[in-house]
Amino acid sequence: MQNNKISGSEALIRALVDENVDTIFGYPGGAIMPVFDALYDYKDKINHILARHEQGATHAAQGYARVSGKAGVVLVTSGPGATNTVTGVADALIDSTPLVVLTGQVSSNLLGSDAFQEADVVGITKPISKWAYQVRRAEDIAWAVARAFYIANNGRKGPVVIDITKDAQQGTVDYFYEKINFIRSYQPVPDLNREDVEKAAKIINQAQKPLALVGQGVILSGAEQELKEFLQKADIPAGMTMMGLSALSTDDPYNVGMLGMHGNVSPNMKTNECDVLIAIGMRFDDRVTGDLKTYAKQAKVIHFDIDPAEIDKNVQTEVKVLGDAKVTLAEVTKLLDKKEHTSWRESFKKYDDEEYEAVIEEEIYPNEGKIKMGEVVRRISEATHNDAIIVTDVGQNQMMGVRYSHFKKSRSMVTSGGLGTMGFGLPAAIGAKIAAPERTVCLFVGDGGFQMTMQELGTIMANDIDVKIIILNNHFLGMVRQWQELFFDERYSETIMKNPDFSTIAKAYGIPAKKIEKREDLDGAIAEMINHKGTYLLDIQVELKGMVYPMIPAGTTVTNILLGDNKKA
Repeated sequence: MQNNKISGSEALIRALVDENVDTIFGYPGGAIMPVFDALYDYKDKINHILARHEQGATHAAQGYARVSGKAGVVLVTSGPGATNTVTGVADALIDSTPLVVLTGQVSSNLLGSDAFQEADVVGITKPISKWAYQVRRAEDIAWAVARAFYIANNGRKGPVVIDITKDAQQGTVDYFYEKINFIRSYQPVPDLNREDVEKAAKIINQAQKPLALVGQGVILSGAEQELKEFLQKADIPAGMTMMGLSALSTDDPYNVGMLGMHGNVSPNMKTNECDVLIAIGMRFDDRVTGDLKTYAKQAKVIHFDIDPAEIDKNVQTEVKVLGDAKVTLAEVTKLLDKKEHTSWRESFKKYDDEEYEAVIEEEIYPNEGKIKMGEVVRRISEATHNDAIIVTDVGQNQMMGVRYSHFKKSRSMVTSGGLGTMGFGLPAAIGAKIAAPERTVCLFVGDGGFQMTMQELGTIMANDIDVKIIILNNHFLGMVRQWQELFFDERYSETIMKNPDFSTIAKAYGIPAKKIEKREDLDGAIAEMINHKGTYLLDIQVELKGMVYPMIPAGTTVTNILLGDNKKA
């Protein structure tokens, strides 16, 4: 605790130091200049990463948060600086990523006057954040920062926006900082209901064909070990949502693969065969459920979640178990009988074999033709000993990246799930590497998404950040083209991409790069990239009209799985 008169701007920086913030992603401007001036004297305590665009700063902060488990911090100016963060804030809300976004604002006496670079930041971000608040007095800055970090990091995690007027930054205050661990109007974690715990355990003990659906909530709560003990004791197979990937290692015997539209066949098919469906830290997104009228109607549903708003929102539950998954899983596990569901677990293999023969073998071990996306992903995963942090952009590169990468550790997969933000990948990979400098970070990105935020190559150059960038270049907006091929009579409206030479662009930023067109050059280029100290870009020319299978057409039942042309599971 300190008592000394300082500026509101310095109070903001000191508050961040007191919250143990070590990295800020930002971009200066007129209405936030006093804060950047104060930051100048704290460079030994806080590392500022100058992004090349405010959207890039927010996505980098998301990547940092997802890998580190700490809230990502963004610092930008008013008006367009603040509005450029909106996509990242919305992305963070739907994917439960803790962010604290600090925006400058015009002076209080100018509010509402359409002053230069004024925007109603609170009004814009309130619907897409956990809390949005405007500070107009220097003496409220420390309080607001403490509250912001508490809200962002507790309960269902998410983004908070603090808009700080210029006069609040320039005013003076006796600095005092006290971390918040309680807000009367906010209960981040619901009280544990013993009766619900007992009901859940009883249903699981009676199950003959139980199936767990594992979401990112397990990772956010640090409940990976509790999940393992839960699955092992009751002998329950587990399907993973895309956001839940890496909560269990890929080769864990209880991990039966990814759920969803482009997930694995067996967990999707078994969703409509199980007798008890146990959702853990997931929200029954439409990409997982398909048509709700036909989804798991035969099963008793148990839903573990920290957010009461998710219960019965999409899927009706038999029992809800509210609370932090680290606690609730452990409590239910205590009441479980030791079970063996051998025949049930073995029944998944039939679908696994079918998928391997119809889709996977040809995707990762093709005999001829152009390079396939899946084979690139699998070779890179193997070249990194399945130990890299995998970051993806959005589209076919994303689906191939998550399908064919293998994971050993938790917090090893970073992608934009709920919002599906093209351009997310490159800046998120920067944040991921800063959060875990000792780990290899591999980014899979399409030629379309790469061009949305490729200016962040400048951030990489300026900060000497080591990211392995793999452009899966098919000269299309691939996922939209796939839908056009399947559902719009191959009318490729505005999906053909005429691209620049990405290798030349990379080299302009001092980044070594190679363009790969032949399969025989692939392994050597991958080895060179992995062994290079620093960022390296591979522009890999993949087949133009590659398809991501399996695929469940949107809005249909989860068992309506396409394995290719005229092939269904």
